[in-house]
Amino acid sequence: MSVTVYFTSVSGSREVKQQQSEIFQFLDAKKINYFTEDISQSPEKKEEMRKKVGNPSAMPPQVFNGGKYCGDYQKFFDAIEDGKPEAFFKL
Repeated sequence: MSVTVYFTSVSGSREVKQQQSEIFQFLDAKKINYFTEDISQSPEKKEEMRKKVGNPSAMPPQVFNGGKYCGDYQKFFDAIEDGKPEAFFKL
């Protein structure tokens, strides 16, 4: 299985940029291979992400492992705080 992060390269929100950066930094530091899907490059990618999440207003970052939904930034943050990031990424 592989981790996929839906993100946006175009955002006016500093908070979204920071959240995405934290997830990428964690994955890089742990040497976890991942793919990225930039939802700003096509409306279809944004709709795909929202459909997979099951929320028509979901915003990036959203994380998946294979076909399984891991969660959004808040779930990632909670897992880090609980010392269980592997559980979040379903590794």
